[in-house]
Amino acid sequence: MNFDEFEKIIGYTFKNKSLLKTALTHSSYANERHPDGECNERLEFLGDSVLGVITADYFYHNLNHLPEGEMTKKRAQCACEKSLFGFAKEINLGEYILLGKGEENTNGRNRASILADAFEAVIAAIYLDGGLEEARKFVLDFVKKAATQQVAFRDYKTELQEIIQKNPDEHLTYVLVGESGPDHDKRFEVEVRLNRNVVGCGVGRSKKLAEQQAAKEALELMGIKS
Repeated sequence: MNFDEFEKIIGYTFKNKSLLKTALTHSSYANERHPDGECNERLEFLGDSVLGVITADYFYHNLNHLPEGEMTKKRAQCACEKSLFGFAKEINLGEYILLGKGEENTNGRNRASILADAFEAVIAAIYLDGGLEEARKFVLDFVKKAATQQVAFRDYKTELQEIIQKNPDEHLTYVLVGESGPDHDKRFEVEVRLNRNVVGCGVGRSKKLAEQQAAKEALELMGIKS
């Protein structure tokens, strides 16, 4: 895999090349070669938060005409799977991901969930290697374009949060309670809990989609239809 070529595309050269390799390593590839091998899932977790900070900071300083609720929706729009998939396609990310045979044979290089997760992992790798400012340079072009576009995306998580936060004593958490299926056809099951009570369950091909489905179910149980 030509990582030098990918570095030219993203405009960043890694000091620690192993970070880039990990960011581009899907769990299916790691599992086939080394059952305990490192894949990009932990980096994806970190990248999601780094993207959130960079996006929130940009919106706060540049979209100061928008109220908090609208900025929250725009931030969620930038971080949704559809947007991340589009960002990943812009840098041909699918060509550089290390995949297991199952994913390779089932068009994994073009699967939205895989590319979206890998894009967040790349953000985290840049952040760990070069700091927040380097990550910001990489992310902002995508964020600026996404902020001006309309993506067909209803953010059930934000809708639910806006309802619950009216009562400061109530707290929402999303808990991954199940994971099933082969690497090329994963299913994640998530519960959304209000304090300790389960108020919605969701299943999806990515954790993000499962969380959205759980929030959607919670809203429907409250009488708010999609």
